[in-house]
Amino acid sequence: MMKSLRLALMLGVLAAPATAQQPSVMGTWLTASGVAQVRIGPCPDAASGPICGYVVGLINPKGPDGKVVAPEAAVDYRNPDPALRGRKVIGMPLIWGFKKTSDPNGFEDGKIYNGENGKIYDANISLQPDGKLRLRGYVGTPMFGETQVWARVN
Repeated sequence: MMKSLRLALMLGVLAAPATAQQPSVMGTWLTASGVAQVRIGPCPDAASGPICGYVVGLINPKGPDGKVVAPEAAVDYRNPDPALRGRKVIGMPLIWGFKKTSDPNGFEDGKIYNGENGKIYDANISLQPDGKLRLRGYVGTPMFGETQVWARVN
């Protein structure tokens, strides 16, 4: 009886770390196009919502002339605001302004910036059962939008 109790206790202790870590939207994600890595975490400013995402990596970024540039040299040249066209892409905000949903890994009514066309879209984000991140960018209503699936980098 004592051996069984001790074994059950040890198994419980060993299993606890595996169940303690819940899946989360927090982390670094590879965009659907495969050209950027985005880190999602708590927003530095509560007014920006519960989660924000920033570009932390680029894969073969191109400059305005179409030639590959170093990731740290890439700038937001497609931005419609001339004052922002010279800002560095690494560190640039991509996701902000979300509200939590009843799902702890679901967020809605936020904004996502598409650096590939320089436009900002309304967006919803949710973590899927398979561990992928589903983003729905839209104009007006989610019905008229596009869904992307991002893969976790770490």
